[in-house]
Amino acid sequence: MSVTIWHNPRCSKSRQTLALLQDRGIDVEIVKYLDSPPSRDQILDVSRKINRPLIDMVRTKDAAFKELNLASEIDTDGLLDAMAAHPQILERPVVVTENAARLGRPPEDVLELF
Repeated sequence: MSVTIWHNPRCSKSRQTLALLQDRGIDVEIVKYLDSPPSRDQILDVSRKINRPLIDMVRTKDAAFKELNLASEIDTDGLLDAMAAHPQILERPVVVTENAARLGRPPEDVLELF
């Protein structure tokens, strides 16, 4: 099974989630999404795999979210464009397999994938 984590090494939840997977011997491809941002299509695909509203993948308390005035613009297209252009507003970490994905909030939630 292919497993990818959208990872921010500065985030404690992201580090905990990665460690949780590695401690269980799960081979994980690490994508530092701030350095290699996911495309709009990748974000949409992952949001469908998470099976939650797109807004759940956004750090709504992040300063960039507020600066972009996204609180009043919650339509899917605008939100996808903003997420692709400003990856710092993506909630982290995200663990993705071929058929499903989970947010690592809390880190143990990703274990549902295995």
